[in-house]
Amino acid sequence: MKTSHLLVTLLAAFAVLAAACAPQATPTQAPATQPPATQAPPAQAATQVPATTAPATAAPASPTPVNTPTGPATVNVTSNSKLGSILTDANGMTLYVFLNDTSAASTCSGACIGIWPALLTNGNPVAGSGVDGTKLGTTARADGSMQVTYNGHPLYYYSKDAAAGDTNGQGIKSVWYVVSPAGDAIKQ
Repeated sequence: MKTSHLLVTLLAAFAVLAAACAPQATPTQAPATQPPATQAPPAQAATQVPATTAPATAAPASPTPVNTPTGPATVNVTSNSKLGSILTDANGMTLYVFLNDTSAASTCSGACIGIWPALLTNGNPVAGSGVDGTKLGTTARADGSMQVTYNGHPLYYYSKDAAAGDTNGQGIKSVWYVVSPAGDAIKQ
């Protein structure tokens, strides 16, 4: 009986992990919208959350961004020793622009979006410290999700950035660049 229960538990955990890793629908271009951005609220003291032990079958937490927003995305300015001030998400993950996007609509779909996940938001994006909130907006993707834009350009992550501050996508194919607080690609 215990073996059956363990097997069922392992199969359920595997199904959840497989679903989380399943490819997303292939987005295509969608019309852009520009709702007003909001300012980040003042910093508050963190609440201590007790640690819990994960089951032995759980996968380790990934440092790469999760692409399912639970609330408004926050865009911050972070200092990078090589590139200067750049845009990052609330966790310090670097954000990029794709020079092939000539409007607020994303042209990155299919295999591209697997490598360059969109910065998605559930609600109006929030301007963190140093970010010009008037430059923040959103654009609708074909799957119905909302991608954050800055200065009229869709924002993306790079899947090979493993930790906050990584800029491994900088300059790839001379079309992917980190973003300055002014909203321009930093081509260094």
